[in-house]
Parts: sequence; structure tokens; C-alpha cells
Amino acid sequence: MTTTIGPGAPHPVRPSDSHRRSRRFPTSRSSRSSRGGRRTAVAWLFLAPFAVVFLLYTAIPTVAALGFSFTDLRGADLRHPFAVDFTGLGNYLRLFQDQIFLRDILNTALFVAVGVPLTMGLGFALAVALNSGIRRLRGVFRTVFFAPVVTNVVAVALIWQYAFNTDGTVNKVLGAVGLAGPNWLDDPNLAMPVVILLGVWRNFGTAMVLFLAGLQAIPQDVYEAAALDGAGRWKQLRHITLPLLLPTTLMVSVLLTVFYLQVFDEPYLLTNGGPLGSTESMALYTYHQFGSGEFGVSSAASFVMLLLVALVSAVQFRLLRSRS
Repeated sequence: MTTTIGPGAPHPVRPSDSHRRSRRFPTSRSSRSSRGGRRTAVAWLFLAPFAVVFLLYTAIPTVAALGFSFTDLRGADLRHPFAVDFTGLGNYLRLFQDQIFLRDILNTALFVAVGVPLTMGLGFALAVALNSGIRRLRGVFRTVFFAPVVTNVVAVALIWQYAFNTDGTVNKVLGAVGLAGPNWLDDPNLAMPVVILLGVWRNFGTAMVLFLAGLQAIPQDVYEAAALDGAGRWKQLRHITLPLLLPTTLMVSVLLTVFYLQVFDEPYLLTNGGPLGSTESMALYTYHQFGSGEFGVSSAASFVMLLLVALVSAVQFRLLRSRS
């Protein structure tokens, strides 16, 4: 005898199936949660060394420096750093009443105003040249032009000191053509151009590599279509390359601006801020204040520089987003 079930009758559920499903889901959830917990623990284990280094060498010193910037901490107070007097904004007011610090702000602005355009212009010109010709040797030239970025700055500064010395290479070349060479690094009017030139030489390779990457990302079909319409190289550069390269240009300008706002190595190694403070930057001012034991003033100067860098970078990134 066969029993049939009509279309309206409920489908029978075997007890074994229901029991099996009720046992399977909790087991699956618990196993997934345990695997997720193990993955989280492993992730924190890998992050732990970085977190410890970050706390010891970045977070804690930054918070301590911020606190010291509101005190009159000096070298003699290091044995009892928490017994110093709280001065509030006194150190910050002192900075903006210090003619030396105001002069160094102008020096830093000069580094940015001259160094950034020169570095970007040289890097862009080399990137265009490498992208348009000598494709077989592009890697070789890219390595050669990028070498100043990774070269030891101390060794480079010693070479530049010798080259621009009174009896150095530059003056010997000038003497060979009948010109009297000046004392480059001891003249307040000539030392700054030499320091800026060293900064440009060290950083144009970075700009070149970034510009070259941006140029290679532009589709060649665009140039071919423009050439069919009769556009020459200059029109292609003006109406295709520059507009499509705008995001890269703004990014390079942000990176170089941040570098020149914090410039330290070049003036320190070439002139130590001289002659007569003509090449001293804000970073070098902070270093000199720290060396003289004015830790409170030095900390305040470092945070003024940090706020200035953050402000300029925020403006440039806002411009980057709007133009992109």
C-alpha cells in the first residue's frame, strides 16, 4: 500500500536531520570565532615590535616634547625634569619676538620658494627626455640620475665644501677662463644659493622618478590621436601631458615642500647656518637651541615647524583633491 502526500501537506522532517543541523551550526560558529581570534592574536603579535618601537621613539618623545614646550626646561634641569616651572605659551611668544627665529622663517621660506620649482623643473625635464628618447638606456640613466638621492649626504657635503672652497674646483674653473672666483661659503649673499643648489641636486632624482611614472601612465593613444590632428610636440606637452600629469605634479610639490620646510642636512653640513645666520633654517635653529640647553624653547620651535608643515601640506592636499 502506497501513501501519498498532497501538495498542501507539510513535508515531513526526519528527526535525525533536525538534530544534525542543530548540532552543526554551533560547532561551525565556534570554530570560525576561534579561527578569527587566532588570526587577530597573530596580527597583534606581528604588530607588537613596531608598536613598541613607535611608542618608545615617536609617541612618548613627541608627547614629552609637547609638555616641555610649555616649561622653562634647561640642560641643568634634566635631573629633575618634573620640577621645572610651567610657562604656558611663554616659549612660543618668545620665539615670535626673537629676530633670529623670524629670520630663519624667512630663510626656510626662501628654501621652499626657490628649491621646489628648481627641483620640480629639473626632474620634469629629465623625465620627459627619458620618456621620449633613449628607451634602451632608460634604466641606466634613471639609476644614474637617482644616485644622488641614495648617496651619503655627509660625503656629498664634504665634496661640495671642497668644490666651493676659495681654492676649490669651481674657482679653478672660473680662473681658467679669466674670472676671479668668490669665497662662496663665507659670503652671506652666495652661501644660500650654494646650499639650495645642493638640495636641488639631492632631490631632483625623486621628482624625476615620480614624473616618469606619471608620464608612462598616460595612454599613448592620446598622443597618436593628437598627432593625427596635427598637434606638434609642444602642443601635446601643453594640452595633453601637463593636464594629465597634474595629480603627479601636485603630489611631487607636496613632498618637496615638506622636505624644504624641514631642511637640515644641507645648511648644517655646508655652513652650519652661517655666515651670519644667512643659511640657518628653522630645523637648524631648533638644533642650535637644543645644543645650548634651551630645551623648552627648542621643543616649542619644533612644534611651530610641525604646525607649519601640517598647514602647508593640508592646503596642498586640498588643492590636489580639488584638481584631481
